[in-house]
Amino acid sequence: MKSLLSVMAIVLGLLAPVSPAASARIPDFKLQDTKGQIHTLERHKGKWVIINFWATWCPPCLQEIPDLISLHKDRKDIVIIGIAVDYQNPSTVLEFVHSLSVSYPIVLGDKKTAAQIGPLSMLPTTYIFNPAGKPAVYKFGVISRADIEGFIRDYPTNMQK
Repeated sequence: MKSLLSVMAIVLGLLAPVSPAASARIPDFKLQDTKGQIHTLERHKGKWVIINFWATWCPPCLQEIPDLISLHKDRKDIVIIGIAVDYQNPSTVLEFVHSLSVSYPIVLGDKKTAAQIGPLSMLPTTYIFNPAGKPAVYKFGVISRADIEGFIRDYPTNMQK
């Protein structure tokens, strides 16, 4: 049983590449953050775009927020957009974001918002789009700065076009 849990942990920890057919379809999302800014892939073309679905009640989501804050602060080639889901009161989300000093844009999302990006079966879920705006990879579960930077470092240059 213990070895089965270890294998499951390893499998769940992997980034799942987006299939070639899916990467050919560039999503056409339009997200409005809590400050009124509109975010699209076209607007952020030339940068890696990381879309992170999270909730205030989700401990794994909270675990990854400091890494996302530091990436947003340190890497000008990366755009991070957090999408808060499964909340009752928007002011609770805004207070939470303020208390954690989240500096990247936050979108108050729902099922319709998620449908613009891709499947959302658990939290946290992160989608990464390459600088050309094509879906590159997604991950269900916690993602770290090291995961993201390792993926970007190893991503083939010819796939970024």
